[in-house]
Amino acid sequence: MNLNRRFVIASALAAAVAAPALFAASNLSTSTQTPAFKAEKCYGIAKAGKNDCAATGNSSCAGTSKLNGDPNAWIYVAEGYCERIVNGSLKPKA
Repeated sequence: MNLNRRFVIASALAAAVAAPALFAASNLSTSTQTPAFKAEKCYGIAKAGKNDCAATGNSSCAGTSKLNGDPNAWIYVAEGYCERIVNGSLKPKA
């Protein structure tokens, strides 16, 4: 087997392995949609890996938070409920 053929086979294999991961990563940033009910963003109450999105910091969107109660990560809650939840905030915490 010559070198060019090995390169083509290795490249095809790498693309086949990487394609699903790239597709999933591209869907993460667009998967968070506003719910059908009246909602508000509530910061500081999401479990690690269960956030809808984040303002700044260690994560970006859809399940990327690395810690429980991340003050910059938010989830949608019914309008009027965030401030009733312990540690819930309508704004990201500094």
